[in-house]
Amino acid sequence: MRRVEQSDMITHYRKARNSDKEALYVLAKCLAMSFYVNQDDFSNVFNALIIDINVDVIVAERDQKLIGYVFVLHHPAFYANGNISWVEELFVMEKHRGQHVGRHLMEAAEQLSKERGSKLIALATRRASQFYKSIGYSESATYFKKHFD
Repeated sequence: MRRVEQSDMITHYRKARNSDKEALYVLAKCLAMSFYVNQDDFSNVFNALIIDINVDVIVAERDQKLIGYVFVLHHPAFYANGNISWVEELFVMEKHRGQHVGRHLMEAAEQLSKERGSKLIALATRRASQFYKSIGYSESATYFKKHFD
């Protein structure tokens, strides 16, 4: 998909593969703050997402190790008069933050969203609002959720 070189570091950005499951599980556990990521459930979700034509999971890989990912859903929406893309998850390992990995993952997500004809890309987050503003996103709404037992 894309290769980015920064001084002595080369980062590859590509769509996730089946062989990424275990490494992505480790990253997803690091992202989750209010949920416990069960490995069996993660495996089931991963298996469904990796073949879903309306989902893109893009990984950042450095030295053959995953250091980050973005998970994007694509679907139609009445209010947008067409398709939209929703960033469900973005995560970069702490030691790789500040090296533009998140920016490049979001650029890859945006490019794939445009190629799919999405009218916009959106996300909900409590964290990293300055990061999203720095890459051109604006605050638009309050996020509500309700848990089902």
